[in-house]
Amino acid sequence: MKDHPITIRNLSNPTITPIRGKWCQSFRARLQGFTFRSNLGYDEGLVLVETRDSRIDTSIHMLFVWTDLAVAWVNSEDIVVDTVLAKAWRPFYGPSKPARYVIEYHPARHGDLQPGDHIAFDHD
Repeated sequence: MKDHPITIRNLSNPTITPIRGKWCQSFRARLQGFTFRSNLGYDEGLVLVETRDSRIDTSIHMLFVWTDLAVAWVNSEDIVVDTVLAKAWRPFYGPSKPARYVIEYHPARHGDLQPGDHIAFDHD
């Protein structure tokens, strides 16, 4: 199962509306991300998937991304380790702790995922 639809749920706070997104495991899907997108649905997101927990491999850029993004880094135990409101056109954002997954979602939802939250990835 490479790239496919996914639902992201916050198990630590089930009242938060799930994020409907795309599981991006292929190099092409991870590279493209939200590059060149000018709008983003409120419940839309991406999960960029790496093979292991890493601070370097899960760093992102915002070049050619025309909208701000809420970003959460999640480790291989499905725990949020860091979050940021990433600004468009900034060259670099990285997690403070190693992560395996990068969740990118609507900037108005920044705060829906917090460090320490347990996340569920429901593969559709």
